[in-house]
Amino acid sequence: MNTEKRNFDKDAPTWDHEPRRLRLANDVAGAIVEAVKPDRHMDVLDFGCGTGLLTLALQPLVRSITGIDSSRGMLDVLEGKVRSQNLANVKTRHVDLEKGDKLDGSYHLVVSSMTLHHIREVAPLLGQLCRLLRPAGHLCIADLEPDDGQFHSNNEGVCHFGFAQAELRQAFTGAGLTELRYQTAAKVPKPIAGGGERVFTVFLMTGRK
Repeated sequence: MNTEKRNFDKDAPTWDHEPRRLRLANDVAGAIVEAVKPDRHMDVLDFGCGTGLLTLALQPLVRSITGIDSSRGMLDVLEGKVRSQNLANVKTRHVDLEKGDKLDGSYHLVVSSMTLHHIREVAPLLGQLCRLLRPAGHLCIADLEPDDGQFHSNNEGVCHFGFAQAELRQAFTGAGLTELRYQTAAKVPKPIAGGGERVFTVFLMTGRK
């Protein structure tokens, strides 16, 4: 496992060129809608928002959504979309926890998709995200089931080869979340090293403060 930080700034301009990323974001958004039913009274945080594929899928449903990412390049792409679509309820923030930046704010819903496997210490992050939730707010995490390191063609910046359900349930409970729910959010077919194709499962786990 290579935990050198990946250069997402370099990848940002072409990130959306891969159709499976848009499909995945839409599938995860659909699972979130099914699980927690976001509405126009909610302020939402998308942690690790990237180019905003999930952010913008949820944007029409909520009062406001803030996209946070450690990659300035990814946020530049999202901010370009926000300007071109004249979206008044989308904000962005550049936050790099590894450089000592802090998370703040107060939200009814915190979501994060395909980011957790890039985080070395999962439990402290979940604790931080939980503290941002208003009473009875929801945390929704989408990520890979155990993948044997095959999902990424290059595992640079990958700290976890997916997550077992029991492991993540324990982390959610430790962060103070209850009413845990686990479901399949998406199936992602991808070519793998050595030839052939494998279908990877992306789960959605939700918990309530």
